Amino acid sequence: MRTLSLFLLLALAACDGGDGSATKPDSAGGGSHNQAGHTAQGDHLPPTARPSQVEQFLADLEAVRHPSDGAGLARLLAGDTPRVGESGRWLLEFEAGPLGVAQGGSVFLMVDPFWGWSAPQDLNPSAPGFTRVETEAPGLVLTTEVLQAPLLRIGIGGRELRAGETITIEYGAGPAGARADRHAERGARLWLAVDGDGDGVRAVLPDSPTVDVLPGPPARLNLTVTSTTQPGENARLVLAVLDEVGNANLSLEGTVELSGGEAPPSLAEHFPLKLEGSGQQTIEFQAPQAGIYRFAAVAHVGQQQFPALSNPLRVSADQDSIIWADFHGHSNLSDGTGLPQDYFAYARDVAGLDVVALTDHDHFGVLFLDQNPTMWEEIRTEVAAFNAPGRFVTLLGYEWTNWIHGHRHVLYFGSEGAVISSLDERARDPAGLWGALRGKNAMTFAHHSAGGPIATNWDYAPDPELEPVTEVMSVHGSSEALDSPARIYSPLAGNFARDALERGYRLGFVGSGDGHDGHPGLPQLSPWYGYRPPAKDGTGERMGKGGLAALIGAERTRPSVSAALRARRTYATSGPRILLDAKLEGHGQGAAIAAQSLPRTARLELSIFGTAPLSRLELIRSGKPPQALDLAGSGLDYSGSHELRALGPGEYLYIRVQQVDGGLAWSSPFFLD
Repeated sequence: MRTLSLFLLLALAACDGGDGSATKPDSAGGGSHNQAGHTAQGDHLPPTARPSQVEQFLADLEAVRHPSDGAGLARLLAGDTPRVGESGRWLLEFEAGPLGVAQGGSVFLMVDPFWGWSAPQDLNPSAPGFTRVETEAPGLVLTTEVLQAPLLRIGIGGRELRAGETITIEYGAGPAGARADRHAERGARLWLAVDGDGDGVRAVLPDSPTVDVLPGPPARLNLTVTSTTQPGENARLVLAVLDEVGNANLSLEGTVELSGGEAPPSLAEHFPLKLEGSGQQTIEFQAPQAGIYRFAAVAHVGQQQFPALSNPLRVSADQDSIIWADFHGHSNLSDGTGLPQDYFAYARDVAGLDVVALTDHDHFGVLFLDQNPTMWEEIRTEVAAFNAPGRFVTLLGYEWTNWIHGHRHVLYFGSEGAVISSLDERARDPAGLWGALRGKNAMTFAHHSAGGPIATNWDYAPDPELEPVTEVMSVHGSSEALDSPARIYSPLAGNFARDALERGYRLGFVGSGDGHDGHPGLPQLSPWYGYRPPAKDGTGERMGKGGLAALIGAERTRPSVSAALRARRTYATSGPRILLDAKLEGHGQGAAIAAQSLPRTARLELSIFGTAPLSRLELIRSGKPPQALDLAGSGLDYSGSHELRALGPGEYLYIRVQQVDGGLAWSSPFFLD
């Protein structure tokens, strides 16, 4: 019997022993790849490479499946609709397909392996996840065993399970029930799989039953306002009542009142605002005269009150516009939560994003995107449905999940694009990926480049056309530098973004969530990503890890978003919408500047408007120790001019900002020619 690591078992949901063949959960894949193994340049493998995992993925693709593997029908006969983290009971029925299941074959139950479901188990009736199996088929003997949580094998003995005969599976059969997902979602899968001929190779039933998980009770109000506009132009305020982990679509009734005096009449006239149903509302209003505005409000839901302060709105006739993007996140089509449709709706109606991409893995999860064209088509359909130029931009994308050279997400800036798999021999390394994307109006983004779960192989210099920026912050932590706050887990010294700059690579900085909770734009509000709510006196709030990309001077269209990225007109935050305006002798962030054009003492002009009191400002110049300025006591805003002497060719410099609540921002580097 072959045993996979837990990590790979969760990824593949695939090995049950038998002849020891490596397997995967689905046999319905539609890809036509010519597969080959991954190798690094020469014989050298990067220090975090996982070649054995790649080999098992490839062996799984080559495994021969019997027609009875993955055959049959699965039904949900009865079940609860729990709130997040609550327990329930679910009764499923498996009906054998036309070829039945041979004696010695198996049926498998696997709940979503990623986000908190109780693992099915058959040993302790009093413990969560206890699972009971029964059949009325005479002479059939069923056995159960946990291969490795959360995979439960149901062995077929005594005789074969014949076509049309059924097995009932009661998940959560004991008094403790079974705990549901910690994230709310529609369409959570209770996966069934079948090894029909008993050879150890199985396949998932792609129509395995689904259940819904409801959000918890209301716990906070979130206010998001347009970041920049001109006097008299329209702006937008998005309100959403959320539960304690950031889930939306709460069923509630309540009101919201403004609690500060900064609101212009065109906004104040909407309040008090009645909240019904989902607890979400978007308000269009006319911007007031020039200035910095933050809007305070209180939601009244039953006997509870939830105060909130918006991000800053800067109104000025002379400024660069800022729009916000989350370029990286996952749904339940791979290892995330929720449906693609709900992902895009959350981005627009809850987080108030301007730009978003869904980037499910090419070959990771339970069913694989590179093997199931219908999944890619579902994403394409939702991207097209939600895209609204001038208001809300959606991008088609996926994650190139390469376990040798690191992960990159691929974004397309048109309506078409293909899943170029990390297992395809034509794209087995970054150079191959860029070659396949050449001329396709696409970009790639290296992420969690300095550590877990796998670092980027910077020996492949980023393609200047296809990879102009890098993701320095996400739920995994900061990959900016070894001395960064909120540093990524399992850090690899010498592999941070600053180290890449030291190699001479020219990369702008972006943040993006890489969220798996279905909350693009707001993963930093989840305690699972480190969020700590304020105390009763309103103090002590601590932001979790997340990531956003600020696009400077961009409009809400795909071509404009692409242009801003290619020009490195970007900066990164850990999720909060901090306004960071940085200019070096009039040049904007990401600019390449002729050193000879600068005076011997150049001025760096900074304006920073926080979402919480500022605590620290650091200037990073060409790998030297950061020059720090203590901003404690300066409040929410800072403006200043900094003198930089003798900037020379080959240098770079950028800014890092910290808030007292842990919120972070990084400017894109300035590069000196």
